[in-house]
Amino acid sequence: MAPRLTAPERRLRARSLALVAYGEIGSSLIFALGIVAIYAVGATPWVLLAVGALVLVVTLSYAEGSTAMPEPGGAATFVRRAFSDPAGFVTGWMLFLDYLVVIALTALFVPGYLGTALGWDAIVGGPWDAVVGIGVIAALAVARVSRRVRLYAIAVVVSGVAIVVQVVIAVLGFAVLFTPDALGQGMDLGGSPSWRSIALATTLATLAYTGLETIVNFAAEVREPGRTMPRSLFVGIGAVVVLNVAVAVVGVVAYPTRPDADAPDGVATDLGGAWLEAPLVGVARAIGDELAVGGDALVWVVGVANALILVTVMATAMAGGERLAYSMARYGMLPHAFARPERGASPRPAATLAAAVIAPALIVLADASGDGARFLAGVYSFGVLIAMTAAQAAVVRLRVTEPGLERPFRVPGGVRVGGAAIPVPAVAGAVLTFALWIGSLFTHGGAAVAGPLWLVAGAALYAASRRRAGRALLGRATPAVPDLVPEEPRAGGVRTVLVPLKLDGVGEEVLATAIRLAEEAGARVRVLHVLQVPLARPLDAPLEPGEEERARVEVADAREIAAEHGIEVDARVVRARSLSAAILEEAAATGADLVVLGSSGRWRRQSRLVSPTVEEVLRRAPCEVMVVTHPGDVTGGGDAQ
Repeated sequence: MAPRLTAPERRLRARSLALVAYGEIGSSLIFALGIVAIYAVGATPWVLLAVGALVLVVTLSYAEGSTAMPEPGGAATFVRRAFSDPAGFVTGWMLFLDYLVVIALTALFVPGYLGTALGWDAIVGGPWDAVVGIGVIAALAVARVSRRVRLYAIAVVVSGVAIVVQVVIAVLGFAVLFTPDALGQGMDLGGSPSWRSIALATTLATLAYTGLETIVNFAAEVREPGRTMPRSLFVGIGAVVVLNVAVAVVGVVAYPTRPDADAPDGVATDLGGAWLEAPLVGVARAIGDELAVGGDALVWVVGVANALILVTVMATAMAGGERLAYSMARYGMLPHAFARPERGASPRPAATLAAAVIAPALIVLADASGDGARFLAGVYSFGVLIAMTAAQAAVVRLRVTEPGLERPFRVPGGVRVGGAAIPVPAVAGAVLTFALWIGSLFTHGGAAVAGPLWLVAGAALYAASRRRAGRALLGRATPAVPDLVPEEPRAGGVRTVLVPLKLDGVGEEVLATAIRLAEEAGARVRVLHVLQVPLARPLDAPLEPGEEERARVEVADAREIAAEHGIEVDARVVRARSLSAAILEEAAATGADLVVLGSSGRWRRQSRLVSPTVEEVLRRAPCEVMVVTHPGDVTGGGDAQ
């Protein structure tokens, strides 16, 4: 018998989540600093400060929405609930594009940082940066699909590395480079840079604060989300704003504005020129040149550390895209494949494989446009500004339509309008982000074309998904499970739900049903995976290669899916001669109140109502039994064990 697996817990405390928030969002400066500096030049720190302040305002709405609706999906979930499924789809679809852009950008900057730090000039710049970047995406996608990649501990460690690197750059930079006179050298605000360039840089500066959606998706993983999520978001993002500005100040002091006839407004800084592919390495190089010893080591450490951070950001972007796609697929906005776990794979391999195809295509498109990273940054700002505006509008609307919704955190500064407390920061933030989005339409030529084309492609996919699922285009969809709490519940209620597990075919519906029941009844889920051993072999005989490992992976998949809904799971893998006997023994030993089983369509095709295993459990179970049948249009899959 395999050792018992411990139940998952809400692992992220406030300190850990704040650190992850810093790492997810603060690491964006690694690739955003040079892009913003192309247009903002000497005003880069102040542009980053202004956009950072706006992001903090937006965060208030995200904190309220995520604590009121702690499930995957982020802004798409808020908007779907506040407005409609189509509005939620548009928001989610643009966010999915943003995840893809972040994957593409980080992939492009990995060879830039490694090449400039280690002297591998061949991989810096086209075409080899694109080739290496696409290779990194492919390798990471294979790793996520072929085996489970646990990101929690890695994200915390890498976040610590990111904050240490940026603090070192800021402290050393101020110590050896900063002089007040150098800060504004060569800058004439309104002239060089022009107001148009400032507007363009402001929309691009949203790229320096990516990761907010990814952090919000951790709402179901944190302890006391009503307190932990807002506190961690504000601490983490506040630290990001401070360090972004500090590092940018050091950068513009190290590389002041200079005349350049080929640059926007006739001025440029080497942050957005020679060091565009690795701006933090450029800052480290300038600092190192002023140090008596250790300059080369500083450059090496900054380059290698940031390359590793970028790979982690790429992995978490893939994970964020998976969670978002899963949430959208549950509500019929994407094909069911995006919500279906695969045996032995990462939770949502369809989304990972989609990212592995689309993100490299974005890299190729960016290279073909001639603008490279600037094109991708414009596409990102186009999508994220739509999502931010929609998220804040959703929070405002829910204050009107669902005033009784439990909100562990509320956006402060509300005013009474018609009996509803309207949050002023959310209204102001929505107006500002919408204004920036309008500005992006006139300042990002390529993005203004690519964004609408992405929406058109999404509309076609949404329509096809709805038609295949037999749902109305404009209707509201809910996960295909009924209200599972009986009108007259048994004495004491349902406290423990036993789920014999097999994540294929009907097994997915069984697990979804058990999770929904546990959500509504406040119950625990106990997962049992039975490894059936033939009578002709000893009970402890070796099984088929990999069978026990696959069982453990399926159990881990089930635990992670349940954790996304805030459900605790006890799980174990057992060996037995008979499936029904193992289920009955487990139900009796654990005092289960309900056993949830599945019965596939193949038994009905054999003129049986249910399988022999299910029939035996129904006859002898010491508790209530619920049998879930697979939707009629699906014929594959076997019984859940």
